Amino acid sequence: MTVDELKALVRAVPDFPAPGILFRDITTLISHGEGFAACVTHLANRAKAADAQAIAGMEARGFIFGAAVAAQLGLGFVPVRKPGKLPVATIGVDYALEYGRDRLEIDPGAIRPGSRVVIIDDLIATGGTALAAAELLRTAGARIDLALFVIDLPDLFGAERLRGAGVTVEALMEFSGH
Repeated sequence: MTVDELKALVRAVPDFPAPGILFRDITTLISHGEGFAACVTHLANRAKAADAQAIAGMEARGFIFGAAVAAQLGLGFVPVRKPGKLPVATIGVDYALEYGRDRLEIDPGAIRPGSRVVIIDDLIATGGTALAAAELLRTAGARIDLALFVIDLPDLFGAERLRGAGVTVEALMEFSGH
């Protein structure tokens, strides 16, 4: 399937989570077998072209796309988790959200120092979570040169912020607005 065909599978939900927001619901793409498989293949081709040695994805939808890409490429998957979810000693990073703070953690043993790790997530909006994940993975010794997203919301400038941190950003599709 083409990227335009995949884009047509993303549902627009008005006034969610607040009035005036047009939410881009990717569950309609994930639930479409052929569309989901094509989306994963598009992402996998880009990760392979970047010589990825591992894939990292942020909880929760980054797990869906990232793990599928890693499996297709025969690479390891590094889950970037919310706090308290891993049963081993972790390293973490606190980061700012629009309204408050959050934290991401990883098992540092999941990263081979110097390895090229590609970050994958479903959507980039303000970029806060992706920036925190890049910082955390770099702290663990990974090379983070590329982040892949299914959707970019360019009006929220997250991709620009991530590029400012030295990470190339590619998205399969863009939707203007919030």
